[in-house]
Amino acid sequence: MKKIAIPFFFLILSVSISAQTKQWTLNECVEHALINNISVKQSELELEFTEAEKLEALGNFLPSINANMSASKNTGLSLNPTNNQLENTTFGSASGAVNVGYTLFDGLRNVRQLQRAKLSELSAQYRLDKMKDDIALAVANSYLQVLLNKANLKVARSQNIVTLEQFDRTNNLVDAGVLPRGDLLEIKATDANEKQRIAVAENTVRISLISLAQLLLIKDYANFDIADEEYKIIDGGIADKDVAEIIESAKQTRAEVRIAQKEVELAQKDLQIARGAYFPTLSAFFGYNTRYADNDPLQKDFVEQLYLNDGIGYGLQLNVPIFNGFSVKGNVMRNKINLKNTEYQLEQAELDLESNVYQAYVDANGALKAYEAATVALESQELAYQYAKDRYDVGLTNAFDFSQSKLRFDNARIEENRTKFEYIFKLKVLELYFGVAPSELKF
Repeated sequence: MKKIAIPFFFLILSVSISAQTKQWTLNECVEHALINNISVKQSELELEFTEAEKLEALGNFLPSINANMSASKNTGLSLNPTNNQLENTTFGSASGAVNVGYTLFDGLRNVRQLQRAKLSELSAQYRLDKMKDDIALAVANSYLQVLLNKANLKVARSQNIVTLEQFDRTNNLVDAGVLPRGDLLEIKATDANEKQRIAVAENTVRISLISLAQLLLIKDYANFDIADEEYKIIDGGIADKDVAEIIESAKQTRAEVRIAQKEVELAQKDLQIARGAYFPTLSAFFGYNTRYADNDPLQKDFVEQLYLNDGIGYGLQLNVPIFNGFSVKGNVMRNKINLKNTEYQLEQAELDLESNVYQAYVDANGALKAYEAATVALESQELAYQYAKDRYDVGLTNAFDFSQSKLRFDNARIEENRTKFEYIFKLKVLELYFGVAPSELKF
């Protein structure tokens, strides 16, 4: 039994450890969000809803078929359905009918309804595409924020290691009488401040991980983590393109404009459907009916009566609208106003998109300049820190000046991290506007 239990225990333990140590990549996070996000699921349901709308529109081209039957018991003076005579007796009767109707012309409203259903399906697909773009971008932003916070935590920890090493050297210099004991106290204060900053940085990482997990609808916050990958700045040439070219591409590919365009087309179809009510409606009909009564004097059986008492009717029906209390005219007016409103919305969507692209373009260029400036500043602060360290090691500067130099170096590294990830995100936003699919973004 022990031979079986021990391997089983280690198997369960290894599975548990594997589950706890899973680190999510950015692509895995995006794919998980696109499958599980509630807003995406709602957009998918909206797309399925348009399938029902299209099915109903197709049904308008098919004939309607209805059947009915009834059975009754009559006592006293009643009409015999087989001979249309009033009889003062008790008898049972039954009747049945099948009716077929078909619309030949209804002002082309059935055609317009089908066209509208297809447009509605395209509009729902564009809304789903936009929702996926928004979710993918939100996940990428949240993911990069976690990476930034982790990078800052690494800076804090690595610099604290330097402080602890410096404490040992300072202690030796104090013992040798090269430095005053006050410098040792200054290093201790620096160590305490850095440990506090590490604790804050750890909390910041944990909070950003929880935010990302919530976005992905992952409940196991304690074991959720992402892969510590080194994301580089990958520019596919978008930064060198003219802003007018990016705007034109955005108008052709972005879902915001496509959705607004489909709303205009839907409003046009609604107006055509409303105007169709001005036209006459022509329909064809066919009906078959039969009846039975159990007081037949000739004692014919059930099947024979149904055969002898049946009948058919068929013909055409024309319905010409003459006056309907202005309901059709009012409906047409409302749809005209709605069409004009959607045209304004399309114009506004194009203006908003142009403004957003300009803003993204300016943000990306500004983020690049900020990153380049932060890189230069980091190089300068690193040289200054190394110079201060060398001077401190030989007792030419005090601990306070050295700690200030190290603090400026730490802040420069944090700022370089921040501007780097901000530029990566701004660059990817610009690529999305240019028409690059979220799944094709390179990090």
